[in-house]
Amino acid sequence: MLPRSGHMQLIECVPNISEGRDQGIIAHIAQAISSVEGAYLLHTDIGKSVNRTVFTIAGAPIPTIEAVFNAIAMASKLIDMRNHKGSHPRIGAADVCPIVPLANVTINECIELSKKLALRVGQELKIPVYLYADSAQSPERKDLACIRKGEYESLMLRMSAPGFKSDFGPKEFNAKSGATVIGARSSYIAYNVNLNTSDLKIAKAIAAAIRQSRQYNKQHLSESIKKAGQILNVETVTWQECQAIGWYIDEYKCCQISFNLLDYKKTSLHQAYLGVNSLASMQGIVVTGSEIIGLAPLPALLDTGSFAMRSDNKLLKSDASEEALLNAAIKFLKLDAFHSFITEEKVLEYRLAQFGLSLS
Repeated sequence: MLPRSGHMQLIECVPNISEGRDQGIIAHIAQAISSVEGAYLLHTDIGKSVNRTVFTIAGAPIPTIEAVFNAIAMASKLIDMRNHKGSHPRIGAADVCPIVPLANVTINECIELSKKLALRVGQELKIPVYLYADSAQSPERKDLACIRKGEYESLMLRMSAPGFKSDFGPKEFNAKSGATVIGARSSYIAYNVNLNTSDLKIAKAIAAAIRQSRQYNKQHLSESIKKAGQILNVETVTWQECQAIGWYIDEYKCCQISFNLLDYKKTSLHQAYLGVNSLASMQGIVVTGSEIIGLAPLPALLDTGSFAMRSDNKLLKSDASEEALLNAAIKFLKLDAFHSFITEEKVLEYRLAQFGLSLS
């Protein structure tokens, strides 16, 4: 895999590891990643309540895949899934590892990288591997939720059935490490919206409404937007290219709607935020803030910043600075409700630049 036209090839890998409480284990995995020259650990997002850590790695394809393998190997060594508890769906110590093309790399090349990684994980670590997203070998395995159905606790039984054999590695259940899901996909945003309730039934009901309808209650949303003075074309607001679940976060003492925004141009950060607020208000509760897990692409935040300025009845000037737009997005989404939102640490393009990397 060679660079095109002299430009560096760049991929992003986001291994999700089933450990968010033992700082020693998290540090060992981070060190295993950082030990590979040419692979850069951009961000570590530790979720204590969900007992899960999301590592964001970027770099040229070969060293980045090597760093991901190191992370999976260290997780399999240090984590015993028989003792794991957490609210986030998972089937393995190294639960899922998406491979994302960033610059001068095609999705097909990332598919090939995912297969090579899966083969190595299966052969060397003896972990069953399932391919998902664009790497999926069958339509039903494109959806991560389908692979993780029943989670780790159901994995042994599912693997004994003929229709759920792993794509790589052992065909038998690995009690200690579970299984790992690997696949190529486009970039998405992991985004959580906080609710002022600890009633998990309400959060799950809101998430179910999103999954089932994929469309807002337009009349109610229109009314809530008018009350808030927001500017939004309600007819174009739909739950497209997004996934949602509801859970309780003990750290925050509240419930969240947790999104994967698979295409922020179809369901933006501000549309997700407003939509949840609308559905929550039907239950007599409100949104109190939100958070981005890992990194977010700069255009998605700038888009929300532009919306926020318009909705605040401010004339959006053509020369509005990135800083002004980012600040408007942070304020509108209440991204600093529980933690400081530092753009230099949370915006993908800014973090890449700190390592001399670029998407161009």
